[in-house]
Amino acid sequence: MNQPVEKTEELKPTGVSFYEKRKKIFAKSVRGLFDNWRIALVILTQALFYGGLWLEWNGRQAILLHLVERKFYIFGMVFWPQDVIYLTALLIVSAYALFLVTAIAGRLFCGYACPQTVYTQIFMWIENWVEGDRNARMKLEKAPMDARKLRIRATKHGLWLIFSLWTGFTLVGYFTPITELIDNVKTGNLGPWETFWIFFYGGFTYLMAGMMREQVCKYMCPYARFQSVMFDPDTLIVTYDPARGEPRGARKKGADTSKLGDCVDCGQCVQVCPTGIDIRNGLQYECIGCAACIDICDQVMDKVGLPRGLVRYSTENALEKHLSRKEILAHIVRPRILLYTVILTVIIALTAWFLAHRIPLKVDIIRDRSTLAREADDGRIENVYTLQIMNTEEQPHRYKVTVDGLNGVEVAGNNEFEVPAASLQGFSTVVRVEPDAGKQGANQIHFEIVAADNPDIKVREKASFMLP
Repeated sequence: MNQPVEKTEELKPTGVSFYEKRKKIFAKSVRGLFDNWRIALVILTQALFYGGLWLEWNGRQAILLHLVERKFYIFGMVFWPQDVIYLTALLIVSAYALFLVTAIAGRLFCGYACPQTVYTQIFMWIENWVEGDRNARMKLEKAPMDARKLRIRATKHGLWLIFSLWTGFTLVGYFTPITELIDNVKTGNLGPWETFWIFFYGGFTYLMAGMMREQVCKYMCPYARFQSVMFDPDTLIVTYDPARGEPRGARKKGADTSKLGDCVDCGQCVQVCPTGIDIRNGLQYECIGCAACIDICDQVMDKVGLPRGLVRYSTENALEKHLSRKEILAHIVRPRILLYTVILTVIIALTAWFLAHRIPLKVDIIRDRSTLAREADDGRIENVYTLQIMNTEEQPHRYKVTVDGLNGVEVAGNNEFEVPAASLQGFSTVVRVEPDAGKQGANQIHFEIVAADNPDIKVREKASFMLP
């Protein structure tokens, strides 16, 4: 018997988005203790960045990473490509310092000194100055495009672009002498790479600090993703105290508030957050630790007559165990912190020691391979060498070259060479020795190059002397 065929509803494909649609954030301005710290750090970091390239040292730019000359001038020190080890040490110190700060106080760097945060803060100051406070900006966003809105938006973006290009110009000024760069701009002789980097860095400053803002912190910055590895229950973080704040509710006149917590559910902490999160939902990777929510919550607590600290810097252990401030500070010293501190201290100490004892002289010795050995007029055997002498100090030196390692070995002819300040010079020198002074083939000898005006500046390098 034929069974009736049951009709099934046709399944239609549905689209699933893996990306959250961006909701534009209108962060409210707030003043307070932590905002004052943030302003101070913005001023300090930008004073160093924009003002650093105008400092002079020995008649030159104090900080100049001169790529064309392949010399990095840092005040009284000159670094060459051979000094890349110091760059490595700097990067390691920076990494461990970041690990240490994060383990102690969470994303403190993100909230106060990260370039993305700093420039976003500056762009927001410009935005508030041109468009007004949060409510004014929200009204302007909803308003139709007319002459007034076009004028305000054009003014804001124009100031953003000027500031961004100035930032890009300043960056390039650390790689090309700033006076030379200004002259090139005035005469229209700006090089292609300089033009590229001014607009490239300026464009990304405008894009990230002006347009993308919190999207960079939420989706592009890797630090937000691996920060949890450096967190532990004793790490200081910006946190909400649910035991004190819940259940939340508004304080209405005449209403019974005895069963309510201290949180008045005003939403101010969300309005001031630059990434748009609600700190009352617990620790979130989007939180950059700027503490704007602490400043605004303390002000609200003052208005309603409740104690400050509903939102505060604390730790997971402190909230769970109700630790006092003294007990929180006592938990800062723990194995992880001690390990980071010891490693950081050792690396800094070693780097400082090597910098203090760095010999401002580098020598490369290249034996002439076209002629392995030849007999001189006096019957001795001679080899020809090229000495590449690098004077890394900003004063000229005269160097004396001696050689040892074989009986009677000596430098034939001139053995003193003048090398200008912060320069590399190549010199050809001849070394002679008696035919029976060594074995047939390669014999090891040593060159010693000593500054005539300072015996402490000396380098000893080995080389091979060929005997037929």
